[in-house]
Amino acid sequence: MAKLISGQLVPGDDYGLLCSAIGIHLLDFDLFRAPAHAGQPLWCFEMRDADTPAVRLGQELALHLVEMRKADRQRECLPPALADWIILFEHWQEEDLMATIADGPVLKARDKLKQLSADTEARRLAFVREEGLEQGRKEGEDQALRTTAVNLIRHSDLDDAAIAAATGLTTAEIAALRKARP
Repeated sequence: MAKLISGQLVPGDDYGLLCSAIGIHLLDFDLFRAPAHAGQPLWCFEMRDADTPAVRLGQELALHLVEMRKADRQRECLPPALADWIILFEHWQEEDLMATIADGPVLKARDKLKQLSADTEARRLAFVREEGLEQGRKEGEDQALRTTAVNLIRHSDLDDAAIAAATGLTTAEIAALRKARP
């Protein structure tokens, strides 16, 4: 967050030009486990004076933490929109809870998630595309190694073992390339 603040100004700029840097972190664990903190899922850390906490150093830096598990246990105490986001993040595969979401932006995110996960053809195409890309990458790497080996055979006095060490191909593959070269 400090980097976000420092990156906004250049020497000579007025500090009044600073925009706030606010971090929002969703934690999938309970960070503050003391019994006194068991009922607090939402945390906001700001720059304050140690001796006079009521005095803040502006609103430029704020770190908001949401302990998701605590928030889920205390959904009824949260603002409705936040409770709906908690349901989406924590219970996205539970239709009965997902049906209780009422907040507009959360509904939109829920519907998009359903669309993406329900479209078996889209999932299949994404899988095929990913597999094809991986296969193409491997074939391209293999061809590049073979081309390098052929160039080393043509333009150097290296033996098969040295070329194999340089390219990662086996000595048998190098020997076959050596025999096949024009």
